[in-house]
Amino acid sequence: MVTEAVIRVRELRKRYGVIEALRGISFDAARGTTTALLGGNGAGKTTTISVLLGVLLPSAGTIQILGHDMPRERYRVLPRLNFTSPYVDLPKRLTVRENLTVYARLYGVARVRERIEALAAQLDIEALLKRPYGNLSAGQRTRVSLAKALLNEPEVLLLDEPTASLDPDVADRMRSWLQDYQRRTGATILLASHNMPEVERMCDQVVMLRAGELVDQGTPRALIERYGRADLEQVFLHIARAGRDGTEISPSC
Repeated sequence: MVTEAVIRVRELRKRYGVIEALRGISFDAARGTTTALLGGNGAGKTTTISVLLGVLLPSAGTIQILGHDMPRERYRVLPRLNFTSPYVDLPKRLTVRENLTVYARLYGVARVRERIEALAAQLDIEALLKRPYGNLSAGQRTRVSLAKALLNEPEVLLLDEPTASLDPDVADRMRSWLQDYQRRTGATILLASHNMPEVERMCDQVVMLRAGELVDQGTPRALIERYGRADLEQVFLHIARAGRDGTEISPSC
């Protein structure tokens, strides 16, 4: 059975002067699945997400999202896509409700007030709606940013550390909510995370990056078995340490 690739990346490269942040990476993400981008700091995860969003232009390679070329046809894609990242703040002087209202209108969301109220109840941010975004804790901002990312019920959701700063209970509830959202809508999710249990729980496929290169990919279980490790965190550490000390990255190491 062939599953449609909603995200298709081929030979993607991104250079900043002499620095090559992405070195020809290729992967697919099928409809209704969650794909993890894993790697240490500087591996290229955030750069990949930024290029997929059209925030950064690729130096080479091709990207297709929902059947459209990015960035050439991004105007056809962006209304059907959204993202969240703890590294991107919302306007701090606006209240949470004001922020969500602005973004809902930018995305052309119908019945803005009703949509915000529904998301606020689902993500437990009702008590935050009247508060300035700048006065929130890091964990509260994370939940508000997730609400922003879901305003337009995106078909493609790009998540950069979506549970960062959340306590274990809230993080667990947010993961469950995202999984329910995906089951209900058939959304395709791309997840960049350093939380290996989160990846094992949520992801159908893992793309392992190191220094801008794709070093391996597969299901979490397949990678664990291939490298003979107990869990995905041990696989991650093996690849990160092998790359740092010059040892060949091999399942037999």
